[in-house]
Amino acid sequence: MTAVHIPVLAEELLELLDLNRTPPAQLAIDCTFGGGGHARMVAERLGPDGTLVAIDRDPLAEERSLELAEEAPCSMRFIRGGYAEGLRMLVEEGIHADMVYLDLGMSSMQIDTRERGFSYSYDAPLDMRMDPRQELTAREIVASWDERRLAGILRELGEERHASQIARAIVRRRERAPIDTTLALVDVISSAIPTPARFASGHPAKRTFQALRIAVNDELGQLDAALPLAWDLLREGGMLAGISFHSLEDRRVKRFLAELARGCICPPDMPVCGCGREPEAALLTRGAVMPSAAEAARNPRASSARLRAAVKLAGPEQNQGGHA
Repeated sequence: MTAVHIPVLAEELLELLDLNRTPPAQLAIDCTFGGGGHARMVAERLGPDGTLVAIDRDPLAEERSLELAEEAPCSMRFIRGGYAEGLRMLVEEGIHADMVYLDLGMSSMQIDTRERGFSYSYDAPLDMRMDPRQELTAREIVASWDERRLAGILRELGEERHASQIARAIVRRRERAPIDTTLALVDVISSAIPTPARFASGHPAKRTFQALRIAVNDELGQLDAALPLAWDLLREGGMLAGISFHSLEDRRVKRFLAELARGCICPPDMPVCGCGREPEAALLTRGAVMPSAAEAARNPRASSARLRAAVKLAGPEQNQGGHA
């Protein structure tokens, strides 16, 4: 198979998914295909009896999936759409999976495609859509949302300390001229942030661009909807894994898995359990798995990655049906 770059936390993910276990005819769901790095490695290990279902809303990802399907030893299926919609479709079809994994955030493919407008490092139209078919763009948000709403998403989705100043600067600048490009927005952001803060922790536009991208693509809404759908798809012994790149994603994955792994919820002073609650999951990671120093050095984009995973335990109503 054609050599490609090694995706973030790839070996760690493969170890947790335990693709060498029985039965051999496993079904894996890649919710965020992107450039296909993780999918390629999973496909190689699934073998001729396995099936890989890939989901992505990006047309470039669909092109990559077709290329992989020609080389992959396993069967492949691609679903074009957001991962929440793709997972919902599979639930409705009655699919039962052995593993579901999500590599959240942007793919390197999206960052490196300049005309998509995801990066603050070079000039491009202010777009940021993962699915070009949707109407909402970053340009529309910057051009039409009021100052209070802008400040809210910068604070909540970008965890930007200077959200109010940046939102005010955007509104004032757009009254004089449209903010249509990435570097035009970078200029506005830089002008709004105090000089010492511009050099304190990374690029001054990083958090604003993150907030706009998340808002444009409803990334947190997708994740909140996708996690329970992914869990419903898993058979007993199936595994769910998520790789996050910022705290907003990681907290959601952490809380979801922790809640599933929680057993008795009775008050601690009760001598005997009265709730009868049993854990639905066993956590496969103590805390989050992070990239090694060597991986972070090779790929700076990997430095913020966090991997969490859990296995689905048996339950009284666990569906034991076969693959669709």
